[in-house]
Amino acid sequence: MEHITLLLGIVIVTALVFDFTNGFHDTANAMATTISTGALKPKVAVAMSAALNLVGAFLSVEVANTISKGLVDESGIRPEVIFAALVGAILWNLVTWLVGLPSSSSHALMGGLIGATIASAGTGAVHGDVLVTKVLLPAVAAPLVAGIAALIATRMMYRLGRNASGKSTEKGFRAGQIASAGLVSLAHGTNDAQKTMGIITLALVAGGAIAPDSDPPVWVILSAGLAIAAGTSLGGWRIIRTMGKGLTDLQPQQGFAAQTSAATVILASSHIGFSLSTTHSVSGSVMGAGLGRKGGVVRWSTATRMFVAWALTLPAAALVAALAEWVTGFGDWGTALVAVFLVASCGVIWKVSRRQVVDHTNVNADADEEPAGVVTTAIAAVTPPPVGTVTDDLTATIPSPDAEPTRPATV
Repeated sequence: MEHITLLLGIVIVTALVFDFTNGFHDTANAMATTISTGALKPKVAVAMSAALNLVGAFLSVEVANTISKGLVDESGIRPEVIFAALVGAILWNLVTWLVGLPSSSSHALMGGLIGATIASAGTGAVHGDVLVTKVLLPAVAAPLVAGIAALIATRMMYRLGRNASGKSTEKGFRAGQIASAGLVSLAHGTNDAQKTMGIITLALVAGGAIAPDSDPPVWVILSAGLAIAAGTSLGGWRIIRTMGKGLTDLQPQQGFAAQTSAATVILASSHIGFSLSTTHSVSGSVMGAGLGRKGGVVRWSTATRMFVAWALTLPAAALVAALAEWVTGFGDWGTALVAVFLVASCGVIWKVSRRQVVDHTNVNADADEEPAGVVTTAIAAVTPPPVGTVTDDLTATIPSPDAEPTRPATV
């Protein structure tokens, strides 16, 4: 193993802590729809996702190279800068997990790295072309592409299965959901685990432990894969509830279409080195699948809160990281102060989360009721009833958006 100083060791451990939070923060990306439709039991789902995240970490290093070689100038980065970047990313992950919002761990890391780098070396140390082409543009395009694909796929699923037995169709799509959820977990490992690999590799370069332009060492790949798998196994139940129940009510056909669309987008982006947000991709596909079923609606109030969190991720993480970098500039005691602040903040967030526990026993429980939004009500009002039904409760009375969908009576 390369020569590791104490400071560099602290940075590596902090990076693995971020990777751990990334794991439980993003479990919902792979398993929320599978859990909400009952295709897999909650604990089985997260165990499967954890294993496949670990496997996915070994499939590629393209995204890791984007982080370690492309986004910022390696020559102007000190280990303290990377430590400050991780502080901003970890705190944003935990805050959004606490409120159950599926924000992007990837963008939290990018924002932290950009903010700390600018505070340390100025704006010239950030490669703006890489930021735009491989981070910002995919952030906008991914949910749109995944959402449109899922909407089209959902309509195709219902059209192809319109003459099939309801029970056999549902059983088949649940099996398909398990396979597609596994594919999303594998894709998540190929994309998100690599971001921690990239940040550790960047720290090793900054600390002089390895040469510039080096690929991630094998031990870095292994440790990042294990950390994200361990975090995934913890569950992240708050965000799973939001993704599976808060955005829309999904049937197995929709879950299968959403997961397959998201996995395709994520795997394609990993292959070409785009540092894509898996959260954006999966959220977009879930909303597309929700709109793809007749009578299906998206809870736009929840989606709006999610969009606000997405918009705040980069600047919020960047601001915290920049402040942390400024404090580390005072020397060893400044770095120690930032470390104590990080540990204390994590403890406070964890304590607050215990006031209302969400775990595998209540993850599918209905969230607090909220009134139907204008868009939701309008879509439901003009949606024709499915063929072969006497009536559709959505067209008669708009229920609470968090209520379980009623099955229309069939002729």
